[in-house]
Amino acid sequence: MRTEITPGQTSDYLGFDLVMAKNLPQHKILLADRGYDADGIRKSMNDRGVRPVITMRRSRKKRVGVDRSLYRLRNLVERCFNKLKNARRVATRYDKTAESFLGFVDITSIRLWLRYLST
Repeated sequence: MRTEITPGQTSDYLGFDLVMAKNLPQHKILLADRGYDADGIRKSMNDRGVRPVITMRRSRKKRVGVDRSLYRLRNLVERCFNKLKNARRVATRYDKTAESFLGFVDITSIRLWLRYLST
């Protein structure tokens, strides 16, 4: 998992390049919500050989289909964010610096991963 911080009201697709760097392990499918529905994102994922499964924005001119059975798996990502936000410090962002906040997000992620491995 890769985490980055963007300014408060930044749109999702503007921070996409920070998170989806070229050095990530090869993957086959990108599951994302409509915040990531941009032609540039779809093109870059297709160029990498990744199938984008992204719902369309309502304002999209060119209609693009989505595989609903794959898109339903996105709830796993949302549940992960929910579990991260169970840590009060992550949900409220009490930390003054971005580094300490990201460090605690990493610690919480590791804790969740270890809990997953022990079951």
